[in-house]
Amino acid sequence: MNDWCKKFERYSDSPALLIGDQTEEIGYRDLAREVRHWREHCRSRGVGESSVVAFPAIYDLRSVSLFFALAECRAILVPLPADSSSENQRLQDIAGVTHQLINETIELTPVGSEHQHGLYEQLRKAGHPGLVLFTSGSTGQPKAAVHDLHALYSRYATPRPCARMLVFMQMDHIGGVNTLLYIASNGGTIVSPASRSAHDVCAAIEKHRVQVLPTSPTFINMLLISGCLESFDLSSLERITYGSEPMPQSVLSRITQMVPQAQMLQTYGTTELGILKSQSRANGSLWMKVGGAGYDVKVVDGRLWVRAATAMLGYLNAPSPFDAEGYMDTGDQVEIDGDWLRILGRKSETINVGGLKVSPIDVESVLLDLPDVVEAAVRAEPHPLTGQIVTAIVRLSSTGESLRDFKARMRAFCQDVLPPHAIPSKVRIVDSELVTDRFKRQH
Repeated sequence: MNDWCKKFERYSDSPALLIGDQTEEIGYRDLAREVRHWREHCRSRGVGESSVVAFPAIYDLRSVSLFFALAECRAILVPLPADSSSENQRLQDIAGVTHQLINETIELTPVGSEHQHGLYEQLRKAGHPGLVLFTSGSTGQPKAAVHDLHALYSRYATPRPCARMLVFMQMDHIGGVNTLLYIASNGGTIVSPASRSAHDVCAAIEKHRVQVLPTSPTFINMLLISGCLESFDLSSLERITYGSEPMPQSVLSRITQMVPQAQMLQTYGTTELGILKSQSRANGSLWMKVGGAGYDVKVVDGRLWVRAATAMLGYLNAPSPFDAEGYMDTGDQVEIDGDWLRILGRKSETINVGGLKVSPIDVESVLLDLPDVVEAAVRAEPHPLTGQIVTAIVRLSSTGESLRDFKARMRAFCQDVLPPHAIPSKVRIVDSELVTDRFKRQH
């Protein structure tokens, strides 16, 4: 098992955490001291292999040090959204939480009895810490994915160069956990912005000379339309990684032009599988390779299937999605070009117009090239003759254009770049941002 305190002490006074607009650096020696404090606190409260502990999924010294202290105690970690308190009780009930961190008292308070779920028993028998992450639950109750935390950080056993990385996805997201473990395993620096607004992210990059920005395509589009790329010095950025949803080619082309010194790397992962190793074919290309040691990938009927060493043990509240060989159908439709893949989006999102298939991401990319269109989301709606039609929801940079005039302009623009069945038949103009709390497009 990892002794995180010893690992952190090897990095001595190197900066571990830079938080918000604070000027004080938190060094690895400080982090090691806090991990020891929490480890002793947990043990004094009886927290161990049978404990399921909930805490805020934010990047401050308290939550980060508690994360590693709980891992050393071989507990089961349940990081919860800090801004969704109304939903958190339901998530705690699903996970069978036994202890929670109370913000006001900074105490681990018992809230329940030991959970006897079989997946938790697997972790206890192995003597490994666990991690519970929740799917978004957009189609019903969120599923609780149980990971062997030891398996997740074992992929970083071989030291690799690490830099100053901004943490965008929080610790309740597999991308956030992946970033945290990579940085902590290699002595890099976590830079946590004051908020996840375009302004605060760019301010943090400029102030702390951030080298790597892991984020989502939707947030990259927010950066582009915010004007912040021109207002801040982002010359320190060496790499921008993006994942969690398909990337519109138009957005990728613009960010490549705006931040030319940064390498663009598309990543791929899911709550269930972890984050796969990936390689982009070129800086402005949506084609990539995924897999490598510990991962097996295959495409069946145009859908991506993955078997991963970092895969979850299973769901607490749903059947296992893995087949007999350990592969999971991701549901993502892909195009293939030799060893290269292009992610088109979920099969369930593909639009069928009279038997002709339409990929929403391809239509969204075209709409985002339209002048004055700052956000676009495309989805299917039922139709009595064709089965489905293409519907577009757009947000414009100005509000002076009527829906009728915009639809006419849109059709004229699209007719040269999209087949007739892919041109949106129905359009809705909205004033609010098309962004979910996970910084994905809101359809």
